[in-house]
Amino acid sequence: MKILVTAKRVTDPDSKIVIKPDGSLDLDGVDFRMNYFCEIAVEEALRIQENLDDVEVVAVAIGDEEATKEVRTALAMGADRGILVECDEAKLDSDLVARILVKVVEEEEPDLIIMGKQAVDGDNNQVGQLLAEYLGWPQATFAYKVELEGETAAKVQREVDGGVETVHLTFPAVITTDLRLNEPRYASLPGIMKAKRKKLDVFEPDDFDIELEQKVEVVGYKAPPSRQAGVTVDSVDALLDKLANEAKVI
Repeated sequence: MKILVTAKRVTDPDSKIVIKPDGSLDLDGVDFRMNYFCEIAVEEALRIQENLDDVEVVAVAIGDEEATKEVRTALAMGADRGILVECDEAKLDSDLVARILVKVVEEEEPDLIIMGKQAVDGDNNQVGQLLAEYLGWPQATFAYKVELEGETAAKVQREVDGGVETVHLTFPAVITTDLRLNEPRYASLPGIMKAKRKKLDVFEPDDFDIELEQKVEVVGYKAPPSRQAGVTVDSVDALLDKLANEAKVI
């Protein structure tokens, strides 16, 4: 059995990002890390590997050369091999990432894909769904519990408005992870040392005969307006007037 997991490089949520006057981002001094939802995906794949025989876990990242670090982090956690599709991340959108992953899947032929439900930088929450659609595979998004039914199917519980939905999948399939699925392990020192010797293949989009054609273009960034100070009103009528005429929420 082969499981493909994602290891996307994102800005650390605790870092302060400055927006330049021209609408671009100033990333000087900003820390980067593996997307937390991808860490959960890697952890879930490793837990499956620990409970089944003959399971290979392959970690893949799409982005700049620096994303090698995130793939190595997945290898240090326990993944067996790594893949980096090197390209300018500024020229990527969700659809293009999904189409590149389709080519990786066609090359690797995994039985199961586990990936973060979204990246904490763009928060688009689109790649998993697009990937499943392009592949024609069943999908279970926002998984908070995964139970394998042999090596060819799984039962996935996912949180929905008002309760829990349980879906059954036959492989090959795509599962995207939610926060409650597990707690990712820390890479041990022996794992970090072993990761340096594990295989990491580097490709470019040209290797998969794919054009970097975006459907979504980011034209700039703008900080939200600063929060206004609160005011005290002396009557219900005054409150309703402000809600209707100033806040315009009623």
